[in-house]
Amino acid sequence: MSMELDKDAHKAALDSLEKYLAEELELDVGNLEIAGLLTFFVQEIGPSLYNQGVRAAQERMQARVADLDMEVYEDEFGWWKKSPRRR
Repeated sequence: MSMELDKDAHKAALDSLEKYLAEELELDVGNLEIAGLLTFFVQEIGPSLYNQGVRAAQERMQARVADLDMEVYEDEFGWWKKSPRRR
């Protein structure tokens, strides 16, 4: 699976990375280098973050499926139990 950021997220990430490098590391790095670094991060780390999200979603869905029987359970053969006159 190819990891890519949409246009707006890519621009925001470039701006953030540029600011981080300048303010935190006091590095003046050009746009081409920043774009290359971002591409590396997305391709190298992106799959790990994606897989972590998939695992979290799977755990959430499995928990919901486990609770499904309690949420939608209906008593069987309850005709005689519903009304005091039917006992």
